Amino acid sequence: MLLLLLALAAQVAPSPTGWGGAPAPAPTRRWPTHEQDVVLKNFRFRDGETLPQLRMHLTTLGSPHRNQAGHIDNAVMVLHGTGGDGKQFLRPQFADELYGPGQPLDIRKYWIILPDNIGHGKSSKPSDGLRMRFPKYDYDDMVEAQHRTLVEGLGIAHLRLIFGTSMGCMHAFVWGETYPDFASALMPMACEPIEIAGLNRMWRQLAIDGIEADPAWQGGNYATEPTTGLRSAENLLFVAGSAPLYYHRNYPTRAAASAYAKDRVASGIKELDANDLIYQLDSSRNYNPWSQLGRIKVPLTWINSADDFINPRNLPVPAEALRRMPTARFRLIPETAETRGHGTHTWAKFWKADLISLLVRSEPHRTPRHGSR
Repeated sequence: MLLLLLALAAQVAPSPTGWGGAPAPAPTRRWPTHEQDVVLKNFRFRDGETLPQLRMHLTTLGSPHRNQAGHIDNAVMVLHGTGGDGKQFLRPQFADELYGPGQPLDIRKYWIILPDNIGHGKSSKPSDGLRMRFPKYDYDDMVEAQHRTLVEGLGIAHLRLIFGTSMGCMHAFVWGETYPDFASALMPMACEPIEIAGLNRMWRQLAIDGIEADPAWQGGNYATEPTTGLRSAENLLFVAGSAPLYYHRNYPTRAAASAYAKDRVASGIKELDANDLIYQLDSSRNYNPWSQLGRIKVPLTWINSADDFINPRNLPVPAEALRRMPTARFRLIPETAETRGHGTHTWAKFWKADLISLLVRSEPHRTPRHGSR
């Protein structure tokens, strides 16, 4: 899932699944989860700022398995989008398709790790108290925190798979370049491996500006949330996460469309913290893996959606990116009245077969092939 913002698929608000689409279905079953915090001591951010303690919150399913050498060999990490958290991946459109017996990420076989990333969920974030004095984290910091959490907190030296949606998609590309041997496979969904520029940066910047222009924001020292600024930002998040055909089919009249948009924005605002949102949107400011894509050497399946406003289908990026990544495959999910715009990444039915294929071709001793799906 970007997700509360950009984990989008099921919602509009910074809900655990993201920006835009229809409200996410409530879980229909209770998965046997475990939650814990990993505290990283003296965490140093890329710009030189430090925190004596950085809290990383985790939700896990399944159990670790150790090979004959005593190493954990069945860990899968799933990374959420902007504004989301690890629990978004317990929703039925994702979990019920993947975690059950015989399914691709069967929790009897795999240990599923769902982090809340820096600035999100129950992990350390500006709204804990530091507000705008919180270190200005970026994607490299977030990946470093994930790495330290796995190694220092969970004793994991290798992952079977890194699966990421939206912001997590971008993190997967950073992982592939920064730690090229750490995972056996990568599955980034709903992003581009290029600098956040053009319209993608513009709407983010406008959302930040809308919050900071609200007098109630008070430089981040507000007593109550700056509602006018948050409404401005949430309006943009709603549009960024839109799914045109899906909306047209389900809200075919002026009255229905207006009522739905107003309701989703109003409910979304209630879930937002202004400072957290500013940090979340700005953390992509120096993301740009393009020049180092050749460092990615494990099987990778990258999937975008044709109705994704944030990652337009007519950008000429995938063809050139594939030439730089000989182990990568790319697929563009066609737009239909069932797809959910940017949030299609949280609906496993659209790409479940691609995940199965990736797991097969990344098994030990298989030689990956280059090309499209």
